[in-house]
Amino acid sequence: MDVLIHLFVGLHVIGIAALLGGFLTQMKAMGQGTARFVPAMLHGALTMLVTGVVLVGLNQADDRTLDNVKIGVKLALLIVILGLVYVKRDEEKVDKGLFGLVGLLTTTNIFIAVLWT
Repeated sequence: MDVLIHLFVGLHVIGIAALLGGFLTQMKAMGQGTARFVPAMLHGALTMLVTGVVLVGLNQADDRTLDNVKIGVKLALLIVILGLVYVKRDEEKVDKGLFGLVGLLTTTNIFIAVLWT
């Protein structure tokens, strides 16, 4: 079970890397007002959602204690991120504030995962 959990943690990290990497590649464009949500951001957010749900299930199946409040907060942030990226994915330009919000929520989600114990 541990190998399977570690495999999905790795996939979860790849998802966050795609989401955050897509955001970071658009930082210069954000300054110019031409930033857009790239496909990597959508795919990264979807990967995070699927692997996160699988990780919760695997950890519960292994009788590990989970912090349901932490998981709920992270899920809520991810749903907001996913909703924003999905709705605005086809637009040529995204508002700076909205694009920055996705970056802020993504970074917040990372810090919640690492610091909330």
